[in-house]
Amino acid sequence: MARSRVFMTGAAGNMGSQSLRQLLAVPEHPEVRILLRDSKKNRSFVDSLPKDEHLEIIWGDLLDYPTVLKCVKDADLVLHIAAFISPAADCFPAQAMKNNYRSTVNLVNAIQDNDQNEKSHFVFIGTVAMTGDRMPPIHWGRVGDPLKPSMFDYYAVSKVAAERFLIESDLKHWVSLRQTGIMGPVMAKVRNAIQFHNCFDNVLEYVSERDAGRLIRNLCMYYDYGTLPDSFWGHIYNIGGGEPCRVDTYTMYKKLYGEIGIKNLDYVLEPKVTATRNFHGQYYLDSDKLEDFLHFRSDSMQYFYDAYLKELGAARPFGKVICKFPGGQRLMGTIIKATSRGISLKETGTRRFIRDNMEDHIDAFWGSKSAWKAMPKKVSQMQHFTDWNHVIHIDHGYDESKPESELNIEDIKKAAQFRGGSCIAQSMETGNWKQKLTFRCAFGHQFEASPRLILEGGHWCPICERQSWNYGKRAKVDPFFAQVWNPLHGQDELREYPKIVNEEEL
Repeated sequence: MARSRVFMTGAAGNMGSQSLRQLLAVPEHPEVRILLRDSKKNRSFVDSLPKDEHLEIIWGDLLDYPTVLKCVKDADLVLHIAAFISPAADCFPAQAMKNNYRSTVNLVNAIQDNDQNEKSHFVFIGTVAMTGDRMPPIHWGRVGDPLKPSMFDYYAVSKVAAERFLIESDLKHWVSLRQTGIMGPVMAKVRNAIQFHNCFDNVLEYVSERDAGRLIRNLCMYYDYGTLPDSFWGHIYNIGGGEPCRVDTYTMYKKLYGEIGIKNLDYVLEPKVTATRNFHGQYYLDSDKLEDFLHFRSDSMQYFYDAYLKELGAARPFGKVICKFPGGQRLMGTIIKATSRGISLKETGTRRFIRDNMEDHIDAFWGSKSAWKAMPKKVSQMQHFTDWNHVIHIDHGYDESKPESELNIEDIKKAAQFRGGSCIAQSMETGNWKQKLTFRCAFGHQFEASPRLILEGGHWCPICERQSWNYGKRAKVDPFFAQVWNPLHGQDELREYPKIVNEEEL
């Protein structure tokens, strides 16, 4: 039997490189084609790969359409792993939108222009950041919950636009896999201001880069073997490592600093430098669905802890010795805080937001300047959330117990009303989740969308999404969205944050 053909983007990245190496390690693996920008780093990456006659390397750019047409030609699987991610995306929002949205458009169009709609299966990698801040008590979530990219998170904004385009395209075979935080050696090396955006009581259900690579490898091989069921396609899934990979940030800090002998976190952590909201993360109620298809999980949080300690090198035994002496923990804390201070003053740093009185950022990350001022000076004086197993289910506004085949116009109208708007369409083909229907949001914008996009994807008005983060105002008129806003914000938090770029401006 002929090998299937796989085209992969982002092969030199964290998830992509693991996916490629694991796929190439399989005897009789599919034909693999990758596209890489020509750079010294990527040339070095290619040199590190095993010589393989079934691996084709094309040098070029996803934004160059003739190149994309060539790459997609005859591909059975198109794996779109490449992404321009945060924190760089926060600094260059137009580039993030161009790279993440336009690349997706190019790939979808190339499949269609190559007349491969029956042949090609498109795998899109989204992000947990699309659902944004899900701090306790709404820290458990699932596909179909409202999309709520955090303020200033243009990586998430670009992925929302790209996923919408994909779902509403005419592709016959597609799937969107929303990636969570990827733990491992790369994460262990992070020394960036974004670490102060991650709130103490925030949660993430991580996945290791090894398991993410295994996910892609298994997807390719199951497809090649003909054992990946047709029911897998046309849906959205959360990627998560399951219970062993769930952790809150404060617990993670206790574990990591404890390994170098610091038991009193007051010496190393500063509440007024760490955000209390506006990051992203959640525990998943539904991540087992993807595991049931692709069987990729093997790692726990211990894998990250081991990687972090390895990255520390000699600093770990040195710290343990110092911390045993009187005043040792304080001394180590002084050293760590000095390093953190410089990081937090950088462009996307929380200390810079305060120093420069950036009111919009202060409101987004703490609620208000007065809320920031009221924060305690010591982390030990904070009240930390502990009821991690308590689940508050988000109502999706329709009868989810009904089989998909029985969904009708009355279900859609009910769901639209629950979102503060209306479904203008008067009829639909029962059970047709792809059919475009006309909707109106609470602010009067009219748009077309499919039930798949709205009910399974959690998307809503694209015009509101493009214009601004208008979450406080939206929560006043949209009961569906209010479920993920009101538990974390006051009724008077109505600030609107204009977006400086959207996909229609490219």
